[in-house]
Amino acid sequence: MNDVNDEIIGRCIGESTPSYVSFITKKMPKIGDYVIIEFDNKEVLGLITGLVRGNPSIDERIYDPDVVSRIKYFEGEDFYIRGIVRILGDVEKLQIPKTPPPPGTIIKRAKTGILKRIFQSDPRRSIIIGHLISNPDVPVAVDVNMMVSRHLAILAVTGAGKSNTVAVIVDELLRLGGCVLIFDMHSEYVGSKFNNGPVNVIPTNLNPRYLSLSEFLVLLNIPPKAYIQERYVRKAYKEVFDDIKKSGLTGDFLDAIFKKLEEYSKDEDISSSDRKSIVGAMNKVLDMKMKYEAILHGQTKHILHGIKLGAANVIDLGSVDEDLADVIVSHVLRTLLNSRKQFKRTGEGFPYPVFIILEEAHVLAPVDRQPLSKYWISRIAREGRKFGIGLCLVSQRPKIIDPNALSQANNMIILKLVEPGDQRHVQQASETLSDDLMAQLTSLNTGEAIVLGMMTKVPALVKIKKFDGSIIGQDIDIVGEWKKTNEEKKKELEEQMRDVKDIYESGDW
Repeated sequence: MNDVNDEIIGRCIGESTPSYVSFITKKMPKIGDYVIIEFDNKEVLGLITGLVRGNPSIDERIYDPDVVSRIKYFEGEDFYIRGIVRILGDVEKLQIPKTPPPPGTIIKRAKTGILKRIFQSDPRRSIIIGHLISNPDVPVAVDVNMMVSRHLAILAVTGAGKSNTVAVIVDELLRLGGCVLIFDMHSEYVGSKFNNGPVNVIPTNLNPRYLSLSEFLVLLNIPPKAYIQERYVRKAYKEVFDDIKKSGLTGDFLDAIFKKLEEYSKDEDISSSDRKSIVGAMNKVLDMKMKYEAILHGQTKHILHGIKLGAANVIDLGSVDEDLADVIVSHVLRTLLNSRKQFKRTGEGFPYPVFIILEEAHVLAPVDRQPLSKYWISRIAREGRKFGIGLCLVSQRPKIIDPNALSQANNMIILKLVEPGDQRHVQQASETLSDDLMAQLTSLNTGEAIVLGMMTKVPALVKIKKFDGSIIGQDIDIVGEWKKTNEEKKKELEEQMRDVKDIYESGDW
């Protein structure tokens, strides 16, 4: 797209403010077009956020379509365009002007050169995620430091392009040698291929001795109301760790907990109800060992040891139940935050920043429940900036994400959102999603997004670029899968018929 020098779109009309101005034109611009308004010796950038087409001779008071037809016959295609421009700031510093533009001020289309200067950034500190919808010649870059330190939310209905957006960001971060940790709720990224770095699948093995008491109680299935069981498990847990500090742990951690509980059950001074609760807790320890025997390993290193710099580190949660997924996420976030704090204080601990991607964030940080992961997501959302831990919340159901966690995401990539409840919830959590921008959410096409926050200088309507690697989470070709299966069955049947024919002709039957 070539620049058209001084292409005039229209002129300001009516009452304007330093933030919004109305204009009138005979040309047809597009919502999402960037414009320049010159006043007070400044070039001010604006974004067209609303358009109305009308004809002064054909208004709402006409009720006869024949009258409309006759007017159109005599007047032809005479119409006007009235629009709204959101003022984004002067092109030099992007500061909102202190005075509104006067009526009659000319509005011009923003030149490609100006837009490139605004939306491009230092390639050593930024990643390109796509281009402007209104101008494909303008790549849109986002500041990585701002994205990671101020957190990110990627929100959209199913099929609008969330997985592609995540893949683009991950691949671009790998180009910069970054560390990405993906909690993969549906095993989408396990077999993926990125262009700029490997996929490092981290086994979901947990050493029980590294679990916090809260995580331990979740896997034991001891709810808060079972306060007697919790009291004795808490006591056993503390005493086992005291023993570890004194002489180390020679056997299995769960066996040590079980033996402590068994000792308590044989105490003649406890009541029968307490003894019954202790026996119940002992059974739950045995159940925990059986249920999670493929996951819990007493000799395994801490899961943080599996994270690699320059790789897409994937923790596959697709095959675990919700309780275990909650514990794994909580466990990793808790220990990662504490380890980064230790590194900042002493130089020992997890040695580099990490960007954490939480798929299905509405499951891990729901508005109506209190899983362990929700607490640590909120902690990192509040504290992670100081210790180099960034969060990316990904969800197709934003209205059931905890608003405290969502509001800490100072950057958002919002693809198509249709449900009004989702829109309102997102707007309440965001300081920069205005009514005019929110009105665009239902009209976005697949792969188109509103990008806003501290990682970009001004809000942008962006076409996210197509990820050219591979992700398992991309939509399945349903018809193709049916066809493939039917062809395989047909081939198998033909082979069976040939075998029967050979046996019949050989006389071996």
